[in-house]
Amino acid sequence: MILHIDMDAFFASIEQAINPRLKGKPLIVGSRGNRMRTVVCAASYPAKALGIHSGMPTREAFRICPGLEFVAADQAKYIWTSERILEMLRGYAWPLNYASIDEFQLDIGPHPEPLKLAAQIREQIYANFNITASVGIGKNWLLAKLASKLNKPDGATLISEANFSDILSRAPLTKLCGMAGKTGQILMTQGLKTCWDLYLKMPGYFDENPGKFEEAGQNPDLPKSLGHSYTLPKPQINHRVIRAWLRVLSEMVGERLRRQDLTSRTVHLWLNFPQDGYFAAQKTFSIATNDSYEIYLRSLKIMARIPQKAHKIRALGVTASHLNRQTYLPLLTEEKRREALIKAFDRINSRFGDNSIFPAQVILTHK
Repeated sequence: MILHIDMDAFFASIEQAINPRLKGKPLIVGSRGNRMRTVVCAASYPAKALGIHSGMPTREAFRICPGLEFVAADQAKYIWTSERILEMLRGYAWPLNYASIDEFQLDIGPHPEPLKLAAQIREQIYANFNITASVGIGKNWLLAKLASKLNKPDGATLISEANFSDILSRAPLTKLCGMAGKTGQILMTQGLKTCWDLYLKMPGYFDENPGKFEEAGQNPDLPKSLGHSYTLPKPQINHRVIRAWLRVLSEMVGERLRRQDLTSRTVHLWLNFPQDGYFAAQKTFSIATNDSYEIYLRSLKIMARIPQKAHKIRALGVTASHLNRQTYLPLLTEEKRREALIKAFDRINSRFGDNSIFPAQVILTHK
């Protein structure tokens, strides 16, 4: 059995936990500090109920709800909380997968009371961080991830042999991981609307790890990896500057992936410490991406493994591997908006030269 923990409105929930005045209110987390000139990177459930969603311009969000609460994103807080949740889950001593900044998976084997365990984990998360999580349980990570989406927020769902047909017949196909793209689009045109429709058409799909399908379809002509590195003019200890350079390298890697219509599931981070040797680690994620910002966030997760000590860094590198062709089209509104935004950035930089438009954080690399 796989137990999939999916944090509820993670960024917004953290801000509400820090500032109780925001609890229960429509809240958005903006990607930048200018409340009217940025985009929504997270929304609380009361805001979502009004139709506000990630990727929406904040100006539009304020038109929907003039009294909307606004907080600028603070990545350090979200990564710190994510890492602490990961540490907490390690205490359960089951195989653990860090799927994304707000998703975690435990392989609990033939646990006799999985729902009781799910309740215990949800209670522990709330007691320690004052935020909620939804938990899905299934015989593989695909079903567990689906189950985690079916009873949000602060719920738990078990997909078992007994309720398999009932749950899948009520679950829209687009809820299933991997069905928000071209594959799902094709299947829906063939009349497949629910996960049960897919099961009747392709029963083996729910018995396999989707990663196997992905690996089997890889083109042998694809490059094994794409990466960029940089040697700083002098050793640097300012973590804000280091993160800015990680953002630059992640932007470069993401742009190359998109140019070649590739996505990546594995990020490798390399740092050189002139006094302490070097650090190198990688992590494979369940969801492939070519979004530069997501690559950057994944790099930060890996960097968080470094022991809490002041290191001078002289060189750093970001590499994407486990590559595959980008074969999907975004279906969800927030995905479409994010895709359109990335394409607009690429078009501008292609027409007017590299770095004609870039994340504000990159300015710190000039320090």
